[in-house]
Amino acid sequence: MELFDDTPAPPGNSPEYTVSELSGAVKRVIEGEFGLVRVRGEVGRVSRPASGHLYFDLKDDRSVIAAISWKGQVAKMQVRPEEGMEVIATGRMTTFPGQSKYQLIVEDVAPAGAGALMAMLEKRRAALQAEGLFDAARKQALPYLPRVIGVVTSPSGAVIRDILHRLRDRFPCQVLIWPVAVQGKDCAPQVAAAIRGFNAIEPGGPVPRPDVLIVARGGGSLEDLWGFNEEIVVRAAAESRIPLISAVGHETDTTLIDHASDRRAPTPTAAAEMAVPVRLELLAAVDGLGARLSRALAQGVALRGQRLRDLARALPRLESLLATPAQRLDTATGRLSGGLSLAVSRKRGSYERQAGRLSPSSLAGLVLRRREALARRGEALEARIARKRDLWHGSFDKWASRLAPSLARLVMQAGVKIAEQRHGLKGLSARLDKAPAQRLSDLSRRLEALDRTRQTLGYAQTLRRGYAVVRGDGAVVTSKAAAEKASALEVEFHDGRLALGGQPGRATPRKGGATKPPAQGSLF
Repeated sequence: MELFDDTPAPPGNSPEYTVSELSGAVKRVIEGEFGLVRVRGEVGRVSRPASGHLYFDLKDDRSVIAAISWKGQVAKMQVRPEEGMEVIATGRMTTFPGQSKYQLIVEDVAPAGAGALMAMLEKRRAALQAEGLFDAARKQALPYLPRVIGVVTSPSGAVIRDILHRLRDRFPCQVLIWPVAVQGKDCAPQVAAAIRGFNAIEPGGPVPRPDVLIVARGGGSLEDLWGFNEEIVVRAAAESRIPLISAVGHETDTTLIDHASDRRAPTPTAAAEMAVPVRLELLAAVDGLGARLSRALAQGVALRGQRLRDLARALPRLESLLATPAQRLDTATGRLSGGLSLAVSRKRGSYERQAGRLSPSSLAGLVLRRREALARRGEALEARIARKRDLWHGSFDKWASRLAPSLARLVMQAGVKIAEQRHGLKGLSARLDKAPAQRLSDLSRRLEALDRTRQTLGYAQTLRRGYAVVRGDGAVVTSKAAAEKASALEVEFHDGRLALGGQPGRATPRKGGATKPPAQGSLF
């Protein structure tokens, strides 16, 4: 018969670790071996949640590493990782015990080479062009003679001096300079803010609004000019309501802002030449136009004088034109005196006939008839007034009979409303009496809760869980070296303090002169 023993086997010499201890040991090993590393790979999945952190994958043909950039690190990156882009990531390795995986905390990202930059630039250009930001229909015409020019560039470089010198030679005008960084991580946000800031200036304000903008920078490598390829700069240039000239780099350099601007200049000096005409050429043109105007006026006057003389020769003589009207005037003048005498005699005869008909008796009769008519009209008016007065009295009596019940109804409604408001006032008064006590009770409960929290977070509760505070010469001791230097030690437990006279950390003598070494601590 075969017997089976269920007794567990005695434990071996291998130590037992908790999950947290093992995860911590792995974390320390990985962080110690890979303090700062540079990893080259292709960017895979990219995610940026609302927290602002950046999560992405670095992969090659065989492996994948999870990578994280915190919000502050993302803000300092000159190049943001995009899916499909080959980059060199600089950071440190660590672990995430919550998911039992290792990951790379990325501090900086750089393209793996010019080919990767050009590929990303072409991808961004195609996406922005698909949105219509580079369409020719969006571009504005430059003003022929701007009064104010806004320049977005570095105030300390040679670019601004070249622009000002060229403007002063061609056509002096007012120039507003918005200083920005033209290279590095601050370039793109500052240039976009400058373009939008110039557009935000209201016309007629204390600061004049520019009629045209120039965004300028000297030549450089693709990395140096990368700030003008950022999407925020391209969108600001496309949204600008002020005509914009792009003068970034040399003639062979091309950036995305060149496609979104209204005009592209090969150099900053050429941008100044596009912005204003030559003043001396304008003066010469004005003088030429003035001379042509003078010659045209003189020639026009001469031609019209000749035409007038030709027309004057075709007209008849003045005496022949006035002969017939003069004769008619003489005839009418001779007939006028006889006609006036005849009209006077006729008017005098009519007047004498009318005067014969007028006498005192006829006037007295006319006055009497008018007085009688006035008296009749007065009687009729008094009768109408009496009838109107009777009608008004009747209407007044009717409204007076209806007024008393209305007044009584209004008084009753006002009494009911006053009673309701008085009842509401009593309710409010009762609530007001209870409010201070309720508020005091709430504040007392909150104070008790805060006091319990204070007691829970205090070190006294920590001492109750088995910890102790060591003081040496009155000060808290936090290291072995400090404890060895102290002349006396004092240990505080949750139920009191214990004074120690000896130095901790030294071996305790045994019988026979041997010493007992201190106990060996845990590896973790």
